[in-house]
Amino acid sequence: MKVKTVMGNIGPLGVSAKGKEIQFVFVSKERDCGVILYGIEDGRELSRIPFPADCRVGNVRMMCVSGIETEQFLYTFYEGENEVSDPCARQYANLAYGSAYAGNLRKALYTPQTYDWEGDQNPRIPYEQAFVYCMHVRGFTMDASSQIKQGGTFRAVMEKIPFLEELGVTTLEFQPVYEFDEVSETGKLNYWGYTKGYYYAPKSSYAATGNCVTELKDLVKALHQRGMEAVLQFYFPAEMEQWEVLDVLRFWVKEYHVDGFHIKGYQTPMDLISGDPIFSGIKLWHHAFSQRIREKARTEGERSLGIYGEEFCHIMRKFLKGDEGMMGAAAEQMRSQPEWAGKLNYLTNYEGFTLMDLVSYERKHNEANEENNRDGRDYNYSWNCGTEGSSRKKSVTALRLKQIKNALMLLFCSQGTPLIFMGDEFGNSQGGNNNPYCQDNEITWLNWEQLEKNKEIFDFVRSLARLRREYPILRSRRQLRMMDYLSCGYPDLSYHGISPWQPDMTPFSRQIGIMLCGKYAETDKMEETLFYIGINMYWEAYKMSLPRLPKGQCWEMVVATDAAVETVATVEGQDMILPPRSICLMQNREREEQKKS
Repeated sequence: MKVKTVMGNIGPLGVSAKGKEIQFVFVSKERDCGVILYGIEDGRELSRIPFPADCRVGNVRMMCVSGIETEQFLYTFYEGENEVSDPCARQYANLAYGSAYAGNLRKALYTPQTYDWEGDQNPRIPYEQAFVYCMHVRGFTMDASSQIKQGGTFRAVMEKIPFLEELGVTTLEFQPVYEFDEVSETGKLNYWGYTKGYYYAPKSSYAATGNCVTELKDLVKALHQRGMEAVLQFYFPAEMEQWEVLDVLRFWVKEYHVDGFHIKGYQTPMDLISGDPIFSGIKLWHHAFSQRIREKARTEGERSLGIYGEEFCHIMRKFLKGDEGMMGAAAEQMRSQPEWAGKLNYLTNYEGFTLMDLVSYERKHNEANEENNRDGRDYNYSWNCGTEGSSRKKSVTALRLKQIKNALMLLFCSQGTPLIFMGDEFGNSQGGNNNPYCQDNEITWLNWEQLEKNKEIFDFVRSLARLRREYPILRSRRQLRMMDYLSCGYPDLSYHGISPWQPDMTPFSRQIGIMLCGKYAETDKMEETLFYIGINMYWEAYKMSLPRLPKGQCWEMVVATDAAVETVATVEGQDMILPPRSICLMQNREREEQKKS
């Protein structure tokens, strides 16, 4: 193979087409460095092409090569006698899942590709209209119960989009889908992928076909065509350079049209990322933002940042199981909605218990991880409802179902953006494992048979998501002020106790009534709807007098976690008896006699 090399451009890193030439750009301090080409079919070495001495700027080597006889090839770089993988490759040779060991050489794949996005547009869904579903691509459909032949792939996720639409999901959050070594140097499986990765390439073992690039783009485009979003998790270790982080994220916005990033790592340059004009309108999720970022976001009013912290999770878990002293904190979390950012609320996520395990286990059960159950968090703020692990006792299973519904009510009746982890919508369990980072089996694979068994949970989530869509006051864009600033007779948000307008926020209180006035919803027309959320996390029934309504109206049940909720007409209006550990949502309606007249 006779090739000709000339000086290339300084970017992009990796390999790219430049007309009829192919450009190679590589960062190396070695004088003796170049590229090795391999045949795709047989892996035979085709050629070694050194970087000319004058084809460099600093430590960046770049050359444009003509005369390469094949359109597709595998390649690596070499530095002296060492052969190294291209860390910026756009695609790597397909490897079966579980065969990518840390430190092993990866051969990158070069193949000329064009892609028709067909006028694709990012939906840019406001936080107050979003419902987020966090998933692991492989675990979502890998189990045979998913009834998908090519499970564990991007294409399999596409097949499940109608299911997600039916649930009401608007935004998918994906655990790492970029290429990473799923087996560490010690031989331990890294199922989640929170390690330094090959950040420019989709994970080849997540593709049903041999083309992971096209398959992931197809998935993003299919989501956009249905008005849904794709947000990708990226983990950047502390040693990553700031320019590298920016380069990676810009690449995924440009090449894959992604809608946002959940950026993990404690030294990521959030000030630089949030200030980059390329990310205008792109969702950026992180656990904390500096005061400078907050002030800038508040001034610009774009509201693309999202706070992805654990405070809601920890407080609401404690409140759910009936811990004392949580009433005030729980009420604050339910109304919290920052002006400058979205707020991602969740009770469960990939780390920690699933929703079913949260009400089935009080202790972690990570024995399968072979670390003597020492890994994972010791504090889970969970309650097993009387029996550790699986149970056939009707009283236990009924209480667990009610607690799951209570958790979902707390989540969807809060003002932030609700987020659930895959499988929580039908009671998926991980057997009490709260740290399944190394499990690629039935522990982390969704058992879709549970969908039929726990259809009641799925229907409950779907109904709550629909309520949020229909009534904007349940998902206000701005924090409610607890004031009657419209002079309409009701504040936007008010708290109540045994008696209306008299909430009990003492440490021993586990009950509260929350009323929302629809007239404060940000819509074109003034909504006359009033909602009353009755919450009783105590283990005995609780009687509450409901706020009085305008003449001719009464409170009517919309949804309840316990069918035994009672409402009784009184001279003053209506009383309600909330069963132990239950939540209900009521709405104002015209009385029947009023309708007839």
